[in-house]
Amino acid sequence: MPSILLVDDHPVVREGYRRLLERLPGFTVVAEAETATEAYRLYKARTPDLVILDLSLPGPSGIEAIRHIRQWDGAARILVFSMRTGAAVARQAFAAGAGGYVSKASPPRDLLTAVAGILRGERAMSPDIALAIAQDEVSGGRTALDDLSPREVEILGLTAAGATAPAVAEALCLSLKTVQNNLSLIRAKLGARTDAHLVWIAVGAGLLPAPPGPPSGEG
Repeated sequence: MPSILLVDDHPVVREGYRRLLERLPGFTVVAEAETATEAYRLYKARTPDLVILDLSLPGPSGIEAIRHIRQWDGAARILVFSMRTGAAVARQAFAAGAGGYVSKASPPRDLLTAVAGILRGERAMSPDIALAIAQDEVSGGRTALDDLSPREVEILGLTAAGATAPAVAEALCLSLKTVQNNLSLIRAKLGARTDAHLVWIAVGAGLLPAPPGPPSGEG
Protein backbone atom coordinates (compact mmCIF):
# COMPACT_ATOMS: atom_id res chain seq x y z
CA MET A 1 0.00 0.00 0.00
CA PRO A 2 1.83 3.17 -1.17
CA SER A 3 2.22 5.79 1.58
CA ILE A 4 2.58 9.51 0.90
CA LEU A 5 3.96 12.53 2.74
CA LEU A 6 2.39 15.83 1.63
CA VAL A 7 4.42 19.00 2.06
CA ASP A 8 2.64 22.32 1.48
CA ASP A 9 2.13 25.30 3.78
CA HIS A 10 -1.57 25.66 2.92
CA PRO A 11 -3.85 23.23 4.86
CA VAL A 12 -6.74 23.65 2.43
CA VAL A 13 -4.46 22.79 -0.49
CA ARG A 14 -3.16 19.70 1.32
CA GLU A 15 -6.73 18.58 1.98
CA GLY A 16 -7.46 18.82 -1.75
CA TYR A 17 -4.39 16.75 -2.59
CA ARG A 18 -5.29 14.19 0.05
CA ARG A 19 -8.80 13.73 -1.35
CA LEU A 20 -7.46 13.37 -4.87
CA LEU A 21 -4.67 10.94 -4.01
CA GLU A 22 -6.73 8.74 -1.77
CA ARG A 23 -9.05 8.03 -4.68
CA LEU A 24 -6.27 5.79 -5.99
CA PRO A 25 -6.71 2.21 -4.73
CA GLY A 26 -4.47 1.48 -1.78
CA PHE A 27 -2.92 4.96 -1.53
CA THR A 28 -2.83 6.66 1.83
CA VAL A 29 -1.44 9.99 3.07
CA VAL A 30 0.43 9.09 6.26
CA ALA A 31 1.77 12.54 7.18
CA GLU A 32 1.60 16.23 6.27
CA ALA A 33 4.18 18.97 6.73
CA GLU A 34 4.20 22.75 6.32
CA THR A 35 7.96 23.41 6.31
CA ALA A 36 11.15 21.83 4.96
CA THR A 37 12.34 21.07 8.49
CA GLU A 38 9.09 19.34 9.39
CA ALA A 39 9.16 17.41 6.10
CA TYR A 40 12.62 16.06 6.89
CA ARG A 41 11.62 15.08 10.41
CA LEU A 42 8.43 13.33 9.27
CA TYR A 43 10.21 11.54 6.45
CA LYS A 44 12.69 10.05 8.92
CA ALA A 45 9.86 9.06 11.27
CA ARG A 46 7.49 7.59 8.67
CA THR A 47 9.70 6.72 5.64
CA PRO A 48 6.82 7.09 3.14
CA ASP A 49 6.95 5.60 -0.34
CA LEU A 50 6.56 9.03 -1.91
CA VAL A 51 6.95 12.70 -0.96
CA ILE A 52 4.88 15.30 -2.79
CA LEU A 53 6.07 18.81 -2.02
CA ASP A 54 5.77 22.44 -2.98
CA LEU A 55 8.94 24.47 -3.46
CA SER A 56 7.58 27.64 -1.83
CA LEU A 57 7.65 26.99 1.91
CA PRO A 58 8.22 29.23 4.93
CA GLY A 59 11.94 29.39 5.68
CA PRO A 60 14.05 26.87 3.72
CA SER A 61 12.41 25.99 0.41
CA GLY A 62 11.41 22.64 -1.00
CA ILE A 63 14.82 22.39 -2.69
CA GLU A 64 16.38 22.23 0.77
CA ALA A 65 13.87 19.58 1.85
CA ILE A 66 14.67 17.47 -1.21
CA ARG A 67 18.39 17.75 -0.60
CA HIS A 68 18.17 16.78 3.07
CA ILE A 69 15.79 13.89 2.50
CA ARG A 70 17.92 12.48 -0.29
CA GLN A 71 21.06 12.82 1.84
CA TRP A 72 19.38 10.72 4.52
CA ASP A 73 17.80 8.26 2.06
CA GLY A 74 19.31 8.10 -1.40
CA ALA A 75 16.36 5.99 -2.61
CA ALA A 76 13.69 8.51 -1.55
CA ARG A 77 11.05 9.19 -4.22
CA ILE A 78 10.12 12.87 -4.37
CA LEU A 79 7.66 14.67 -6.64
CA VAL A 80 7.63 18.47 -6.83
CA PHE A 81 4.18 20.03 -7.24
CA SER A 82 4.68 23.76 -7.68
CA MET A 83 3.41 26.95 -9.29
CA ARG A 84 6.93 27.59 -10.60
CA THR A 85 7.24 26.48 -14.21
CA GLY A 86 10.67 27.78 -15.19
CA ALA A 87 13.15 25.31 -16.69
CA ALA A 88 15.96 26.55 -14.43
CA VAL A 89 14.00 25.89 -11.24
CA ALA A 90 12.91 22.47 -12.48
CA ARG A 91 16.50 21.54 -13.26
CA GLN A 92 17.55 22.64 -9.77
CA ALA A 93 14.86 20.41 -8.26
CA PHE A 94 16.07 17.44 -10.29
CA ALA A 95 19.69 18.21 -9.37
CA ALA A 96 18.72 18.19 -5.69
CA GLY A 97 17.19 14.73 -6.10
CA ALA A 98 13.57 15.10 -7.19
CA GLY A 99 12.20 12.31 -9.36
CA GLY A 100 9.42 14.34 -10.90
CA TYR A 101 8.02 17.82 -11.36
CA VAL A 102 4.38 18.74 -12.00
CA SER A 103 3.06 22.28 -12.20
CA LYS A 104 -0.01 23.24 -10.18
CA ALA A 105 -1.56 24.54 -13.39
CA SER A 106 -1.80 20.95 -14.62
CA PRO A 107 -5.04 18.94 -14.62
CA PRO A 108 -5.38 16.43 -11.75
CA ARG A 109 -4.69 13.48 -14.05
CA ASP A 110 -1.15 14.78 -14.67
CA LEU A 111 -0.41 14.64 -10.95
CA LEU A 112 -1.82 11.12 -10.66
CA THR A 113 0.12 9.97 -13.74
CA ALA A 114 3.33 11.39 -12.28
CA VAL A 115 2.71 9.69 -8.93
CA ALA A 116 2.29 6.32 -10.63
CA GLY A 117 5.37 6.88 -12.77
CA ILE A 118 7.66 7.80 -9.90
CA LEU A 119 6.51 4.81 -7.87
CA ARG A 120 7.54 2.65 -10.84
CA GLY A 121 10.99 4.25 -10.69
CA GLU A 122 10.48 6.53 -13.67
CA ARG A 123 11.15 10.26 -14.02
CA ALA A 124 7.91 12.19 -14.40
CA MET A 125 7.00 15.67 -15.61
CA SER A 126 3.80 17.44 -16.53
CA PRO A 127 3.67 18.46 -20.21
CA ASP A 128 4.31 22.15 -19.51
CA ILE A 129 7.45 21.41 -17.49
CA ALA A 130 8.74 18.96 -20.09
CA LEU A 131 8.12 21.57 -22.81
CA ALA A 132 9.89 24.31 -20.85
CA ILE A 133 12.97 22.12 -20.34
CA ALA A 134 12.95 20.93 -23.97
CA GLN A 135 12.69 24.48 -25.33
CA ASP A 136 15.47 25.63 -23.04
CA GLU A 137 17.75 22.78 -24.14
CA VAL A 138 17.00 23.26 -27.85
CA SER A 139 17.76 26.96 -27.63
CA GLY A 140 20.93 26.25 -25.70
CA GLY A 141 19.63 28.59 -23.06
CA ARG A 142 21.42 29.01 -19.78
CA THR A 143 20.36 30.95 -16.73
CA ALA A 144 22.29 32.43 -13.88
CA LEU A 145 21.27 29.51 -11.67
CA ASP A 146 23.16 26.99 -13.81
CA ASP A 147 26.47 28.10 -12.29
CA LEU A 148 25.25 27.81 -8.70
CA SER A 149 25.19 24.76 -6.45
CA PRO A 150 21.86 23.71 -4.87
CA ARG A 151 23.07 25.22 -1.57
CA GLU A 152 23.92 28.50 -3.27
CA VAL A 153 20.52 28.56 -4.95
CA GLU A 154 18.88 28.09 -1.56
CA ILE A 155 20.87 30.96 -0.06
CA LEU A 156 20.15 33.16 -3.07
CA GLY A 157 16.41 32.45 -2.84
CA LEU A 158 16.20 33.33 0.84
CA THR A 159 18.36 36.43 0.42
CA ALA A 160 16.42 37.66 -2.60
CA ALA A 161 13.18 37.13 -0.65
CA GLY A 162 14.45 39.58 1.95
CA ALA A 163 16.14 37.41 4.59
CA THR A 164 19.22 38.82 6.31
CA ALA A 165 22.43 36.78 6.46
CA PRO A 166 21.81 35.84 10.14
CA ALA A 167 18.26 34.77 9.27
CA VAL A 168 19.52 32.63 6.38
CA ALA A 169 22.11 31.05 8.66
CA GLU A 170 19.45 30.18 11.22
CA ALA A 171 17.01 28.84 8.62
CA LEU A 172 19.60 26.59 6.98
CA CYS A 173 21.45 25.63 10.18
CA LEU A 174 24.69 27.16 8.92
CA SER A 175 27.22 29.45 10.53
CA LEU A 176 26.96 33.13 9.73
CA LYS A 177 30.47 33.02 8.25
CA THR A 178 29.45 30.19 5.89
CA VAL A 179 26.46 32.16 4.67
CA GLN A 180 28.53 35.31 4.19
CA ASN A 181 31.19 33.37 2.27
CA ASN A 182 28.53 31.78 0.08
CA LEU A 183 26.93 35.15 -0.60
CA SER A 184 30.30 36.50 -1.73
CA LEU A 185 30.70 33.54 -4.10
CA ILE A 186 27.14 33.96 -5.39
CA ARG A 187 27.68 37.67 -6.10
CA ALA A 188 30.95 36.88 -7.87
CA LYS A 189 29.41 34.11 -10.00
CA LEU A 190 26.39 36.21 -10.93
CA GLY A 191 28.22 39.49 -11.32
CA ALA A 192 25.71 41.08 -8.96
CA ARG A 193 26.64 44.60 -7.92
CA THR A 194 23.93 45.15 -5.29
CA ASP A 195 21.30 43.22 -3.35
CA ALA A 196 18.68 44.71 -5.68
CA HIS A 197 20.61 43.20 -8.59
CA LEU A 198 20.51 39.82 -6.83
CA VAL A 199 16.72 40.08 -6.58
CA TRP A 200 16.48 41.00 -10.26
CA ILE A 201 18.60 37.95 -11.22
CA ALA A 202 16.54 35.63 -9.00
CA VAL A 203 13.29 36.85 -10.55
CA GLY A 204 14.68 36.58 -14.06
CA ALA A 205 15.76 32.98 -13.44
CA GLY A 206 12.33 32.03 -12.12
CA LEU A 207 13.50 31.55 -8.54
CA LEU A 208 11.10 34.22 -7.28
CA PRO A 209 7.84 35.53 -8.71
CA ALA A 210 8.07 38.90 -10.40
CA PRO A 211 6.98 41.77 -8.14
CA PRO A 212 3.58 43.23 -9.00
CA GLY A 213 3.60 46.26 -11.22
CA PRO A 214 1.96 49.56 -10.32
CA PRO A 215 -1.86 49.63 -10.45
CA SER A 216 -3.22 50.43 -13.88
CA GLY A 217 -4.29 54.00 -14.40
CA GLU A 218 -1.51 55.57 -12.30
CA GLY A 219 0.31 58.36 -14.04
